[in-house]
Parts: sequence; structure tokens; C-alpha cells
Amino acid sequence: MEAVARAKFSRGSARKVRRVVELIKGKNVEEALNILSFVPKYAAKYLEKTLKSASANAINQEGTAKLKAEDLYIKKIFVDGGPIMKRIRPASMGRAFRIRKRTNHLTIVVSDEIEGKKKKEIKPAVRKQEEKIEETKKVKPVKPKKAKETKKKSDEKKEE
Repeated sequence: MEAVARAKFSRGSARKVRRVVELIKGKNVEEALNILSFVPKYAAKYLEKTLKSASANAINQEGTAKLKAEDLYIKKIFVDGGPIMKRIRPASMGRAFRIRKRTNHLTIVVSDEIEGKKKKEIKPAVRKQEEKIEETKKVKPVKPKKAKETKKKSDEKKEE
């Protein structure tokens, strides 16, 4: 069971919001809310608000008897850039500098299943390549070769 919450046209750079998103990706909703309460970034406030909305959506869809907030995990969370508002700041000598006020769109998908914990199935072709690599890594013991006995000319003269 999945539930989605979106926050559109939120002020702030998507790049800066993604730094906070990386802290909570794949975590339990309660744990993520706890982490966000201690993050001193502007983005943490509206991430927390959107995450609460997503968990409330999930509980509302499924019903309080079947689903509890501590059972939910963040399945997907991503930030896309929104439209940029352009403003002009007057500068000296008749010039003007452009101010770009960035916005972003935040999407959070919560689920009661832990998707991130499942191991990906390895394809047979990849498995064969891994086996070949392991075979080449194994070092076969080399038998020491016997050194040929060479006689020096001085030794030959002594024997005669």
C-alpha cells in the first residue's frame, strides 16, 4: 500500500533540498521525522510537513485499524526543480543584476513494505562474468622448477 504527498512551488533551490533528502531516504517515517527535527536547514521544515502529510494520507486510505504510523517507510523521495522567478537588482553605472529565485517540487511516496531492503536479482550473464573474475583471481600454486646443473670450466679441469 502506497501513499503520495507532493509539495509544489516550494521556495528554495532543489540542489540544497536534495542534501537534506539524502539524510532520510529509505528510513522509517518516525525516524525520518526525528532526524528532520534536528536538521538546521530551511528545507527540513517543509520536508517534515510533507512527510507528515504523506503518512496521514496512507493512514486515511488504509484505515487506522490496519495501519500505524510506525509501520510506514519512505519508499521514494525526490526533488525536481520548479520554475525560476527572475528579478532585477539595480547596480551602479546603469547596470542591473539578475536575481534568480528558485523553486522546487517535492514528491514523497510512503509504503508499509520495505522496498529498499530487498536484494536485486543478479542476471545470469552478470553471474557468469563474476565467476570468471573469481577464477582469474584464484592463484594456482606453481611448482618450483629444478635448476639445471651447469658445470664451470674450472670444475671440469679439476675432475680430470
